[in-house]
Amino acid sequence: MFCRVLGVVLCSTALTVYFASHSIGTVVVTTLACSLVLQLGYFASVLFLTWRSGCVSSAGQRAEHFDSCKEVGSEPPDLDEVTNESANLLQRDQMLAISLLLP
Repeated sequence: MFCRVLGVVLCSTALTVYFASHSIGTVVVTTLACSLVLQLGYFASVLFLTWRSGCVSSAGQRAEHFDSCKEVGSEPPDLDEVTNESANLLQRDQMLAISLLLP
């Protein structure tokens, strides 16, 4: 798939440059430059995907560590407790905002 897209882009670039400049030398230089830019983009995308898979892997390791913490007995707060605490903070912030608006 990548090779097909690369070929289409390079051919279209070469044809466009040739019809614009009518110079074979300019076509060769421009096509080589375009090829270099596309290869650099491909290399950068592979590096990015490798980095991102490493982040996912380390997140998985953190999840495994979290599971081992649960086995020891340190459990995170319940979802209902977190929701209630968030609602209480929101209500307190709203009351504070209203009291600031009143003269």
